[in-house]
Amino acid sequence: MFRGNHPAKVDEKGRLKLPAAFKQLLDAQHVTQFYITSVDGKSAEIWPLPEWERQEAQLAESSTLDEAVAKYLNLTSYYGQQVETDSQSRVLLPQLLRTAAKLDAEVAVMGKINHLEVHNLAFFEEALPAQALTADDRKAVAALLSRRSGV
Repeated sequence: MFRGNHPAKVDEKGRLKLPAAFKQLLDAQHVTQFYITSVDGKSAEIWPLPEWERQEAQLAESSTLDEAVAKYLNLTSYYGQQVETDSQSRVLLPQLLRTAAKLDAEVAVMGKINHLEVHNLAFFEEALPAQALTADDRKAVAALLSRRSGV
């Protein structure tokens, strides 16, 4: 499970060194290949390839390819590329996505349970106040957690 925020830098060649905390989890699962993509061009999603393949299998199980799935696949294919870590635990972010999301210097690498999200740090920090949890958000999360725990 990926969790937390680990600020990092994207080098001049577009490579991101995976933060050590996340790298340890990936090493334990022997993961060296990833699918890097986006659903909006504002951030990058770094999926361990086995997790991405599970997601693809779930989408493929759908008896019909509805419009939402088609849009999702169009975006994730447009921005996406399969990559492998280099000897220094770096991944090359796709040029198209680096440009769209302005992932060219300081970034926030955040754990999102089964994948990582990479945001331009300055843009993310600027937008953060608008993402405050509302009372309704808190209730929705509490309801989800209580359903999962059987409470």
